[in-house]
Amino acid sequence: MSWRQPRSLQIRQLLAASLGLIAFLALAGYALDRAFQQTAKDNLRQRLENYALAYADKSEFARNGEFIQPYDPIEPRFERPGSGLYAEVVLPNAHWDSHSAQGPMLPPSRMLQSNEERFEGPLPMTQINGTAGEVFRYGRGFIWSAEGNAKAEFPYTIYILEDTTALSQQVAVFRAALWRYLGSAGLILMLLQTVVLRWSLRPLRNVIDELKRVQRGVASRMSERHPRELEPLTESINAFIESERENLDRQRNTLADLAHSLKTPLAVLRARLDHPGPESELREEVDVQLRRMNDLVSYQLARAARSGHQLFAAPIGIEPHAEQIVKGLEKVYASKGVLCEFDIAPGAQFHGEPGDLQELLGNLLENAFKWARSRVLLTVQFGEHVPKRRPGLLVAVDDDGPGIPPEKVALILQRGVRGDERVQGHGIGLSIVQDLVRAYRGTLDVSASKELGGARFEVRLPPGL
Repeated sequence: MSWRQPRSLQIRQLLAASLGLIAFLALAGYALDRAFQQTAKDNLRQRLENYALAYADKSEFARNGEFIQPYDPIEPRFERPGSGLYAEVVLPNAHWDSHSAQGPMLPPSRMLQSNEERFEGPLPMTQINGTAGEVFRYGRGFIWSAEGNAKAEFPYTIYILEDTTALSQQVAVFRAALWRYLGSAGLILMLLQTVVLRWSLRPLRNVIDELKRVQRGVASRMSERHPRELEPLTESINAFIESERENLDRQRNTLADLAHSLKTPLAVLRARLDHPGPESELREEVDVQLRRMNDLVSYQLARAARSGHQLFAAPIGIEPHAEQIVKGLEKVYASKGVLCEFDIAPGAQFHGEPGDLQELLGNLLENAFKWARSRVLLTVQFGEHVPKRRPGLLVAVDDDGPGIPPEKVALILQRGVRGDERVQGHGIGLSIVQDLVRAYRGTLDVSASKELGGARFEVRLPPGL
């Protein structure tokens, strides 16, 4: 049976966080355990060293080099056999043990150089009851000299040994407390991270709830109250919803316009059928009306195709299309000798349908060529910048023609007028441009050109998703 990943994002996050938490607590526990053991060993070494220094301070030697133990015991445990704390003094030709070392078999020891130190362990030993055990051992070399007698110097080494029982008990107690506290902290943190995950994923649940409301028809679009990280998602969904709604409206409008346009030729055909005449006239009339209906259908379909664009389209280079259009216009208006200049920002691209770009540039440039005296300027620059989105686009066409009076600007930019009823002259082709700009949620402005002195048609497209 293959292992399957959980489909719930919350469970995935919880599992990942829990595994990370368990790994962290395990590493932290291991590090604390090692640190405690090292600290306990350091404390043990320091304690054994203090015992050795105390023996060295209170011990004496006879003139024949015999070791004389301290009169007062350094620690009562040194006087109790098998107590677990042992003292040894190693001489060149002798050996002395504390009373506590009577019975256990301690590890063998040797002489050390003066001020030489050695801390070892755990070392094997046999306890007083015959069982195996282990000890830690600290040794240090000394030289005892009698006052005023430089020749009476006796080298010796003091070893202090302690079995590992005390240290093992300390480590066991610490480990029990450590893992108990770490386990409790782990459970609390897991509960806390569950609450935090549920709180942090609440915006996603809100998005799901809003999507369900949109699917049921209770809401028309996603709200705008979402975290910054989810804004691109919700805005993309809203853009898709609006695009689909616009497509539906456009299809309805196209069908309504087509039905309205076909009423007249159908009525003519019905009238001819109700009042039949010569067969040749009837055939001619049918042919004329069929041609007209075919033209109407082609026009409406082409208009519907020009009205929309893909929501997520690949970028298109602007300069190649502009050059192709200008070459054709230069042939048409060769008698005027119009010079067209480009000011296109490097990397500027159009995100949409190639046909839409052709319509946009073609109508703006043709309008400029028609009214220009000698110069036309095409400007393409990056528009508004929004973080984590592609920048907007500015497309402007200037000419050095007579310009447009301010009182006529509103007239040529009026909306909702059919194509064959719009103002001619400077406004020719602007219906297509205006529909395209509206479909891309941009703006079209007409003003006086500061560069060339004529008219300036400026299209601004908003930042993309």
